[in-house]
Amino acid sequence: MARRRLNDQQKARIAGIQEKRRQDAAARAEDALSTAGDGQQQDGRVVVRHGRSLLIRDTNGNTVHAMFRANLGDVVCGDSVVWQPTANGEGVVVAVQPRHTALSRPGFGGQEKTIAANITQLVVVLASQPEPTGYLLDQYLVAAERIKVGGLVCLNKADLLDDAGRTRFRAAFSHYEDIGYPVIEISAKTEHGLDPLQQRLRGHTSILVGQSGVGKSSLINALIPRQDIAEGRLSDATGLGRHTTSAATLYPLDSGGELIDSPGVRSFRLSQLDRRELERGFREFLPYLGQCRFHNCAHLAEPDCAILAAAAAGKIHRSRLDSYQHMAAELVVGA
Repeated sequence: MARRRLNDQQKARIAGIQEKRRQDAAARAEDALSTAGDGQQQDGRVVVRHGRSLLIRDTNGNTVHAMFRANLGDVVCGDSVVWQPTANGEGVVVAVQPRHTALSRPGFGGQEKTIAANITQLVVVLASQPEPTGYLLDQYLVAAERIKVGGLVCLNKADLLDDAGRTRFRAAFSHYEDIGYPVIEISAKTEHGLDPLQQRLRGHTSILVGQSGVGKSSLINALIPRQDIAEGRLSDATGLGRHTTSAATLYPLDSGGELIDSPGVRSFRLSQLDRRELERGFREFLPYLGQCRFHNCAHLAEPDCAILAAAAAGKIHRSRLDSYQHMAAELVVGA
């Protein structure tokens, strides 16, 4: 029992320290605003956040160290913000613009924790080794559909495939193009090998996901060759040192578009969702939803199921149906 009381005391002490830090940070932000004078409020974009400190990019492409007001709630990488310059050459974020999209993952206690905002494209990176699976890919694509962003399937290390391996890959994944997901092959080892990806990144705020070993870090380093310099600038501006390298960070790409890099994002998996959300995560299911005999059809083995009939007619690929049924079996089914 004594051990439990000690743990409770520690938790209370930690919570008290965190609350004191929040209050101190809020007071510093308000103090900075009080000395800001008549500086005009400006638009900006959050590059990285650590604790109560932000690095934001203004409309001219300059980076500014900033704090944010306590009443703004959670502010994350990718947020569009309104900020006020302060007397010390820094700034205070005074408003967060509505988010178009938000990428979250389960946090402590099962609550969703937003880790990046205003993403427009989820790039799923595959490689010949570890051998790609449609089930893992489908999990990522369901996540993309859930937050309403585009999905791109990217085979990295394509130079390691022989003709037979390339034929097998295309046979296994070509049906994704049929349902609207582009499938590209790239290699950082060959001349112009990254061109197909760079073309697809233009005009998007993208994030790379995929299982360990597919080469995401190497891709990011190739796409952002001066990444270490950028991280050094974040460290100098915020005084956060190495911590900035583990936070979601927004980088502009020389070839066009933006890329968000975060170790937590790279290992992103589905959050909790109900069956109806899962159904809508398979875009080729949409024309058939609501056409089953039973309104609560789970599309497993029910009679007169429109999804099963479409799969039998070749209108839904069997592997995609298998993925749905596997995911559905793991759900806490909702109405």
